[in-house]
Amino acid sequence: MTLPQTVTAGSAFSVPTSGSGPAVLYIVGPDQALRRDVQLGNPVSIAAGDLYNAGEYLAIIVAGSSSSSGELEVTPAPHPDTLSFLATPSRVPVGLHNGINGAVYVFDAYHNLIVTPMPVSFELSGSSGPSQARTITTSHGVAWTEIDSASKQGSAKFIAQAGGIATTRVIDEVPGDPCGLTISAQPDGAKLRVQTALVRDCSGNPIPDGTIVTFTENYNGAQTTADVPIKKDIAQIDMPAYSGATISVASGVVAGNEIRWGGGR
Repeated sequence: MTLPQTVTAGSAFSVPTSGSGPAVLYIVGPDQALRRDVQLGNPVSIAAGDLYNAGEYLAIIVAGSSSSSGELEVTPAPHPDTLSFLATPSRVPVGLHNGINGAVYVFDAYHNLIVTPMPVSFELSGSSGPSQARTITTSHGVAWTEIDSASKQGSAKFIAQAGGIATTRVIDEVPGDPCGLTISAQPDGAKLRVQTALVRDCSGNPIPDGTIVTFTENYNGAQTTADVPIKKDIAQIDMPAYSGATISVASGVVAGNEIRWGGGR
């Protein structure tokens, strides 16, 4: 028999044979095995779709007590049919350099990874800012990129495309950490009404309601701490009006200003 050196996955081909009499052809490879009855001297036809897993195959033809063998390589189809697109994270703070990662694996119609280099385009677009686009050539079947998150909050579409096949993921771009966190205090009877200014991130996006702001009062060696959720862009609390007390504010790892009551700021 005369084997082709390579065959594209899923394609039809034939194997010429010589001699005479009946024989059996076996083709064995990755997760596939074919058996065909052969009349020696006639070509053996392998129909389209019969051999579809890419990899190295061993072909053996058996006639009575004799046999011969050869190797055959099945390569992935050259045109993409499916893109496996991994986009992380699905929720990311705004204004984060290289904060969004995208990786694309390119498969043919038979789920073989196409290892031949090909361009993959990535585009991140949304209502909160200009779109970002770039093209990456696959290496060993995968293309990978990093893209900055937008400066304004909102939902963005992350699109990957190769060979006319496109797939989309949605990225939720949310406000970052509070920026420029400040408080002020006003007397309210025997207490102080302590309130933040409007809480924003460094790009001016409002921090979501429910985000915790921590107020701390230190007086005469004692410390009082209270966690207060933001409501309608601010957080506020009533604290004891001790003369000489210091009151500070923080949210997560972000610290704000400090007030010294009755002793100047």
